[in-house]
Amino acid sequence: MPYIEFTDIQKQRAAAVDLEAFLLSRGERLLREGRESRLASDHSVTVCGNEWFDHATKEGGGPVTFVQKFYGLSYPEAMSCLLNGEQGETRSAPPKKQEKKEFALPPRNSTMRRVYAYLLQQRHISRNVLDAFVHARLIYESQEPSQAGNDYHNAVFVGLDKHGVPRHAHKRSLYSAGPGFKRNVSGCDARYSFHYTGTSDRLYVFEAPVDLLSFLTLYQKDWQSHSYAALCGTSEHALLWMLEQNPNIRNVLLCLDHDAAGIEANGRLAEILRDRGYHCVSVLQPEHKDWNEDLKAAYGLSALSAEEHPQLAVAPEVCRFIAEKSQELKPDSLESLEKELPRLLQFFQNHIQQNQIGRATLYADEASALALAAYSRELRQLGQPPDAVELGKQLCARILPHQNHASFKNRCRELNAKTQAVLKQYAAPGIRSEEDKRQMAEAWLDLAVDFVKVTVKFQAEELEKWQKQQQETTQAMTM
Repeated sequence: MPYIEFTDIQKQRAAAVDLEAFLLSRGERLLREGRESRLASDHSVTVCGNEWFDHATKEGGGPVTFVQKFYGLSYPEAMSCLLNGEQGETRSAPPKKQEKKEFALPPRNSTMRRVYAYLLQQRHISRNVLDAFVHARLIYESQEPSQAGNDYHNAVFVGLDKHGVPRHAHKRSLYSAGPGFKRNVSGCDARYSFHYTGTSDRLYVFEAPVDLLSFLTLYQKDWQSHSYAALCGTSEHALLWMLEQNPNIRNVLLCLDHDAAGIEANGRLAEILRDRGYHCVSVLQPEHKDWNEDLKAAYGLSALSAEEHPQLAVAPEVCRFIAEKSQELKPDSLESLEKELPRLLQFFQNHIQQNQIGRATLYADEASALALAAYSRELRQLGQPPDAVELGKQLCARILPHQNHASFKNRCRELNAKTQAVLKQYAAPGIRSEEDKRQMAEAWLDLAVDFVKVTVKFQAEELEKWQKQQQETTQAMTM
C-alpha cells in the first residue's frame, strides 16, 4: 500500500513553523496574553512560537499535531499545509507479513462432571437443554495444564460452521458463579460464535452462552424450532453471519443484558439491522441484569437488579422540561429565529470553551425549546398541533445512548453546522409545499434533539458521579 514520505529537512521546516503567524495568515483572531496568544475561537487553546496547548484537554505539541487536530487533516495533508503546498514522495510500503494464529479446540477432559455440576447446580440450567447442546458437540469440558502443575477445567462453548467444523470456542471458568474467567480461544472466527439453528423465521441474540442457555431453560416450549446466537460480547459478526446463512430469518429479537452496555449494544445492533433491510427487530430485556439472574430469581434466589442506562434515566424529565418551555415561548420569539438561535449558540460555545458545561446546558435548553417551538408551529400549519406531553415523548424517543458519546467540544462544532443548515433551509425563498413543510418540521425537531442531547449527556454523567460516590460511601460504612 503506498504511503507519503517527507524528507528530514521538510520535517524540520514544518516543525519550526511559527503557529501565531500561521494562524493569522489563515484569518484566525488571536488574543495576546503575555508571551502567549489565545485563540479567539477557542479560549482554552494557547500558542507560543511553534508550540500549542489545550488547557481543557491537557494536550499540546507542535505545528503538525495542531493542524491535524484543529483542522481535521491527515499527517500528509498537515505537512503539505505547513509547507505551503509542498508534497512528500509517494512510496510503496513493503507488504506486512501477518502470522495467522491457528485455531484449535482446547483439549477435552475425559468426563463432563464439572461442566454438568457448574451449569446445573450453580447456573440452574435445565438438564434437557444442556443435554441437547452436549449431544450436538457444542459444549464440553476442557482439561488444560497450568504452569503451577495442576490442570485447568473450563466449560467450552463451540461454534460450528455450516459443514459442522469447529471455527469458534468460548471458554468459561467452572470455579465461580460470578464474572470469573471467560474468553474466546485464540484464532477463532467471530462469525461462528456459539449458536443453534432452527427452522422458524425467528432469531434470538444474547451476549453470552450462559444467557442463551438460561433463556431456553425459562422458555423451553418448542425452543428447538427457533434460532439462537451468543455473541460472546456485543460484536455484530455472528448475528450477521446467522442472517446470511439463513435467509428465512426475518424476525430478530435482541436479548442482551439489562445494563448500560447491553442497552447501547441493543441500539447499535438494531441500527445495523435496519440499515440492512431487517425491519422486524425488537428488544427483549431480562427483568434482572441478565437472563441467568432471571433464572436465579425464578428459583427464589437473590438476583442482581437490572441497571438502567444513565441517559435514559434522566432523559424523560429533561425532555418534559424542554417541551413545556417550548410551549411557554411568546410568538415574537419565533419571528427572530435567525438572530436568536445563533445568539444562544454563541453563548453555549463560549461556556463549552471555558469548560463550564453546566452553564452551557442552560443555553442548549433554550435553543432546544426554540427549535421545538418552531417544529410545533410547522405542525400547526399542517393541521397537526401537538401538546407538551406529546412533544416531550417525541424528544425522549430520539435519545439513543449509543449515538450520544461525542465530546462537548465536538458537539459544539456539530451544532454550529447543523444550526446553519437548518436556518438556511428556513430562509429559502418561495412558497413551501406540504412536503416542504414536513421536511422543515423534521429539521427543527432534529435540531431540538441535538441540543437536548447535550443536557442529557451532562446530567447522565453527573448522575453516574453521584451513584459512584454513594457506592463508595456505602462500602466505607460496611468496612
